[in-house]
Amino acid sequence: MLVHRSGTTRFAVTAALFVVLALLLTLLTVFALPGSAAAASGDTPARGSAHLGMGVVAHDGQGGLPRDGRAVQTEGVDVSSHQGNVNWASLWSSGVKWAYVKATEGTYYENPYFAQQYNGSYNIGMIRGAYHFATPDTTTGTAQADFFVNNGGGWSRDGKTLPGVLDIEWNPYGDACYGKTQSAMVTWIRDFLNRYKARTGRDAVIYTATSWWTQCTGDYSGFATANPLWVARYNTTVGTLPAGWSYYTMWQYTSTGPIVGDHNRFNGALDRVVALANG
Repeated sequence: MLVHRSGTTRFAVTAALFVVLALLLTLLTVFALPGSAAAASGDTPARGSAHLGMGVVAHDGQGGLPRDGRAVQTEGVDVSSHQGNVNWASLWSSGVKWAYVKATEGTYYENPYFAQQYNGSYNIGMIRGAYHFATPDTTTGTAQADFFVNNGGGWSRDGKTLPGVLDIEWNPYGDACYGKTQSAMVTWIRDFLNRYKARTGRDAVIYTATSWWTQCTGDYSGFATANPLWVARYNTTVGTLPAGWSYYTMWQYTSTGPIVGDHNRFNGALDRVVALANG
């Protein structure tokens, strides 16, 4: 009888341990940190994988393509490691004349395809620039501006290099506004922009979507006088712009364009793209 009770006890303890382990595995899956195996499976993307317009369709939806209007516009693309090695010759032949390439994210990520994409677009004849995907919850705006400039985000007056872009949009790794109040977000953005200008002599372009800007900055209008606007909206018209901007400089209008998905229109002829490059 003593042996029988001992065997029953061991079985009960073993069963209990299995239950505890199963619960732990469930919790790890639900609360996986960004970049972990569970997060990479689909719940949360891996750190570094963010790119221009990553949250547009999920938050703002997607409509039709814009019609050709009377105003002259110049086609462009934006790329990141998501596209890998880009066929720049095909894009050039299709009419694409400018490009932006993701250089950095936060202070922890550099695009491994940056050289092929940044130099390849330049060598084919395009006017190109670099962009930084902001993560205001990880480090300061000043630190991220320095990281960007130090890793591909600089500028030179050669007629072929566009000013750097601050990509500020929905957080793909957590809270949409990165856990910041509207005033704290404006301060973070201002710190980035001020540092970028101090390092390069240029005012950075701001890439954003109107709905995110309204939600996370309170539709702040104070950057419009100095910083060109690159607005994201996948629809037939550009729609309402963020406060302060009476016109857009660039418009990302689709993530399903030919050759590479993300296509844009510059609000002007090619000579205006050159003018922005030259400052």
